[in-house]
Amino acid sequence: MTTIIAGIDFNAPSHEVAPQLIGVTVLVDGVGGRIVETEAYDMTEPAAHTFSGPSARNASMFGPPGHAYVYLSHGIHWCLNFVCREAGHGAGVLIRAIEPLAGLDAMRVRRGGEDVRMLCSGPGKLCQAMAVTRAHNGLALTAAPFELVAPSVPLLPAALAVGPRIGISKAIELPWRFGEAGSRFLSRPFR
Repeated sequence: MTTIIAGIDFNAPSHEVAPQLIGVTVLVDGVGGRIVETEAYDMTEPAAHTFSGPSARNASMFGPPGHAYVYLSHGIHWCLNFVCREAGHGAGVLIRAIEPLAGLDAMRVRRGGEDVRMLCSGPGKLCQAMAVTRAHNGLALTAAPFELVAPSVPLLPAALAVGPRIGISKAIELPWRFGEAGSRFLSRPFR
């Protein structure tokens, strides 16, 4: 069964879905913006939460594609992932950064009044700004509170930056971090 959301087939491998998400607008209860940075993860590589198999924490990643996987990082920050591939595979895309476009007042209250550039420039920041918590884990991306909107103008290949994932210690050689080249909203610039 195909799961197409915002023009993207979420049954595809995560490293194919991740670059396609750049430019897609993600909203949670009407708050959010354009995705400018993602990272792909797959159960076949040791940096993925699914590498050791299913657990209570990662069960959503083994569920159907087109759903959210939300986990707590370092006991502090929630992180939002979009599940890919067929149910049972264990793959997803971490949403690393967005360009804030909707609900900026709410984001500033949640983040402490920061400069718009800093509101969502990292996976923990964007979850705090968009009020994403464990309560969103396992929810379908096709229904409220989520809304994904395809870009009106597709990202040109030259505008896509690709590089190794960051903030991990395993499988760092995989070029599975994707972003909008030159965006001032990235969590970190691409080399």
